[in-house]
Amino acid sequence: MNRPSDPSDPVALRPAGGADRELDDTGRQAGNPGRPGSPASDRFTTVLRMSKLFLKTQREAPAEAEIASHQLLIRAGYIRRVAPGGFAWLPLGWEVLRNVERIVREEMNAAGTQEVHFPALLPREPYETSNRWTEYGDNLFRLVDRRGADFLLAPTHEEMFTLMVKDVAASYKDLPVSLYQIQTKYRDEARPRAGLLRTREFVMKDSYSFDLTDEGLDASYQMHRDAYVKLFERMHLPYVIVSAMSGAMGGSKSEEFLAPMDVGEDTYIRCTSCDYAANVEAVTTPVPDDIALDGLREAVVHDTPGTPTIGSLVEFVNQDESMRHPDRDWTAADTLKNIVVNLKHPDGTIEPLAVGVPGNRDVDMKRLDAVVAPAEATPFDEDDFKKYPSLKKGYIGPGALGQDNASGIRYLVDPRVVTGTAWVTGADEYNRHVIDLTAGRDFTPDGVIEAAQVLDGDVCPKCGSDVEIARGIEIGHIFQLGRKYAEALDLWVQGEDGKPVTPTMGSYGVGVTRGLAAVAEATCDEIGLCWPREIAPADVHLVMAGKEGGPQRPAAEELAGQLEAAGLRVLFDDRIKVSPGVRFKDAELIGVPTIAVVGRGIDEDVPTIEVKDRRSGDRSDIALADAVAHLVAACSD
Repeated sequence: MNRPSDPSDPVALRPAGGADRELDDTGRQAGNPGRPGSPASDRFTTVLRMSKLFLKTQREAPAEAEIASHQLLIRAGYIRRVAPGGFAWLPLGWEVLRNVERIVREEMNAAGTQEVHFPALLPREPYETSNRWTEYGDNLFRLVDRRGADFLLAPTHEEMFTLMVKDVAASYKDLPVSLYQIQTKYRDEARPRAGLLRTREFVMKDSYSFDLTDEGLDASYQMHRDAYVKLFERMHLPYVIVSAMSGAMGGSKSEEFLAPMDVGEDTYIRCTSCDYAANVEAVTTPVPDDIALDGLREAVVHDTPGTPTIGSLVEFVNQDESMRHPDRDWTAADTLKNIVVNLKHPDGTIEPLAVGVPGNRDVDMKRLDAVVAPAEATPFDEDDFKKYPSLKKGYIGPGALGQDNASGIRYLVDPRVVTGTAWVTGADEYNRHVIDLTAGRDFTPDGVIEAAQVLDGDVCPKCGSDVEIARGIEIGHIFQLGRKYAEALDLWVQGEDGKPVTPTMGSYGVGVTRGLAAVAEATCDEIGLCWPREIAPADVHLVMAGKEGGPQRPAAEELAGQLEAAGLRVLFDDRIKVSPGVRFKDAELIGVPTIAVVGRGIDEDVPTIEVKDRRSGDRSDIALADAVAHLVAACSD
C-alpha cells in the first residue's frame, strides 16, 4: 500500500507557485487561469503523487456492494466500510466530498445565507419540547451521559436553529435571516443499503429561514429553491422537482429534488402532458362523483371456493351467471381488498387499522407510513388475527370492520370508494364473497386514506392525462415549516408596533454525501468513475508509462511541475514496479476527467503525449511543447 505524502517532498505538497501566493477577488490564486468558480481558496493546486498516496484500488468489489456507485467508490479507493451504514473517507474520497461541500457552500453564500455550526451531540430537552424525542421513534440515536442526562445524535437541527435565533434576535429589525450549516447527521436506519445512498451517518447541508410574514417565507423558499437549481447544475446532476410530504419535519408546502435513476429508493410520477410531478407519497387521487343509490342491485353473498387470489376470484365470478356484472365483466379494479395492519405509535402503543383498496392495487407501505407518521405500520401476523376472530384472513369484508362492527378496528378506504360504487369483496366467512356491496348503502367507512399503490396510466390530478412512474434518488428537500417550532420553543420578536410577533420558518436540506454518490451513479460507466471536473479530485491524471530509467520519467516530472504552475490540480501516477496496464486501468477507474499519458511518444522526433477525455473516450496526440496550453484549455471547458 502506498504511504502518505512526505511533508518534506517539495513537489507532493507545495501549493502552485508557492504557499504564499495571493488570492484575487474571486478566491482564485492570483495569476491562476482557473475555471469559473474554481479553484477557491481552499483548493490550492498541488501535485498529488500516487507513489505516496494512501490508496489501494481493487479489481473486484465487495459482495455487499449492490449498485455501481457503491462498487466503484470502494474499488477506486475513495471510501471503506466501517460498519453497516458507516463509511470512512480515504484521501481521494475526502477531496471529492470537500469539493461537493464547496459547491454547496458557495451557492448558499451567494444566496445570502450565513453559515453557522452546531454539535451533533444534543440535549434531550429541546426535542422533548417539540415532541420529536418521541416522534422520531427508533430512528433516533439516544444515549445517556455519566450524570444520567439524556442526549441524542442529531438527525436534523430545527430546534437548535430556533433556539439560536431566539437567543440572538429580539426585534423585527433582526429579521429576516437565513442560516445554514454543513454537518454530520445520524439516523438509525433499519436497513442501511446502497453504499452512501442510505446510511446511518451522513453529511447534510441544512438551512433555515426566519421571516416575519408568510410572504417573506415564500420569498425565502424561492431563494433556496433557486440556489438548489444552481448547485445541482454545477454538480452536473440531473434532477426533477416533485411535490412531497413533510413527514416528521411538519409544515405545509414541501418539494423534493430527485435525481432520476433506477437505483433510487423514491418513486415519483410525472404527467405525460403537463408539468405535474410528485413523490408517490404526495400523490392525490382524483375523487369520482358519487353515484345515486336508487335502482342499484342488492348485495348478495355467494360461495366462492378455490379463489385464493384476486385473479382467481375475478375469473370465478365472471363465469357464473348469478354473479356476473349486468353490463360487463368484473375486473380486479372492481374488487375491494381489505388489509389490516398494526400502527406502532412513538409512545409504544399499538393500534390496528384496516385499509380498503381496489383489488388491482396493493397497499403501498411507504405511502401508508407517510400518512400515519409518526406511527409506523406493520402487517398483521397470525397472533394478531387470533385476537380478532371476526376477521377471516383472505375473506375480510367491510362487515367486520369499523367502529360499529365486531372488531372495532378503524376502517379507512381509498378515495375511489365513493357512495354508490359497488364492489366484490370478502363476506367475512371462509370461501364466501359478497357481490354488489355498495358504499354508502351497505357499509360506511370511518374515512379515506391515500395508501393505494400508484400505477402507470393513472389520472393526473392536475390535467386528467395519464401519468408515468419513475424512480429517483432524493438529493434535496425544501419545506415551509410555518410556526410549529417557533411556537413550541417560544420564539418571538418585538414587532414594529411593539407587539410580539412569532416568526415563520422554512427548512431546506441537501444530502452532501448522498449527492456525491448520486453524481458517481449518474456519471460512471462500465469501467469506472467519470467525475465532473469541478467535483473530481484532480484536473489531470498524469500517467508515466515508460520504463524506469527511460526518458518518460524526467519528461513527466517536468510536465507535472509545469501543470502545477499553470494552476491545475494534478494526480501524478509516478509509481515504480507497477505495469503500464495497471496504471491505465487505475486512471479509468479513478475517473479524473482528463488523462495525460507520457509514453512512447516522448521518443519521437517531435515528442508527444497522449491526452484522453475520460467521458467521451476521445484520444489525441499532443506535442509535448504544446501540452500545458492544451491541458489548461481542456480543463477550462
